[in-house]
Amino acid sequence: MKQFQLLRSQKLGFTVSKKSLLLVALSLASLPLLAWHQKKVTAEEVAQNKIATGNLWRKASFPVENFQYYSSPFGYRRSPTGGSGLEFHSGLDLVAPQGSYVRSWWTGTIVKVADRDACGTHVIIRSGAWDHIYCHMQGQVGTQGKNRYMIDREGGIVLWEGQTIPAGARIGRVGMTGRTTGPHLHWGLKYANNYIDPALVLRVMYAQQKDGQS
Repeated sequence: MKQFQLLRSQKLGFTVSKKSLLLVALSLASLPLLAWHQKKVTAEEVAQNKIATGNLWRKASFPVENFQYYSSPFGYRRSPTGGSGLEFHSGLDLVAPQGSYVRSWWTGTIVKVADRDACGTHVIIRSGAWDHIYCHMQGQVGTQGKNRYMIDREGGIVLWEGQTIPAGARIGRVGMTGRTTGPHLHWGLKYANNYIDPALVLRVMYAQQKDGQS
């Protein structure tokens, strides 16, 4: 897949191999805080023990086109917009040029479209016990009667709450809406309403897809 080819990280300054690309987010920061470590362990248990045994992610999609590098991992971090305190970063930031298409990670139903908070224009898709969250996209949200939709006219995207979306479908474009310092996709995952480290899920997904090709 294009996203797993050899890349040179513009921000981190090293070459990432096909095998190690999915682990980049885990090495971006050294975060010894106990609270973050506990969330990481929980995510690993869910991703590897409860879900991965069914090989359900062989048809899942990497969530952004023209991927360049990971800019911020899951867990506690210094605020990118200033301040000396720590904040919990609930997803994984994937940098790609502005206007690059965002793809649905897994088949599911759109449960929310919104554009009025730090996440900017965003979509939440539910796949069983999983929610996948896509933030800072281009476009805006509107209503028609009691129905809400997200529209990106230039990108040719219109999504409605309640709509079923297949894995790999284009659901938006990378933008800079909400609280952001540059164009990227903030990709969040929840399992049973608990945040999960997306880097761990990508690692399992990649392993399943690699096994499926062998």
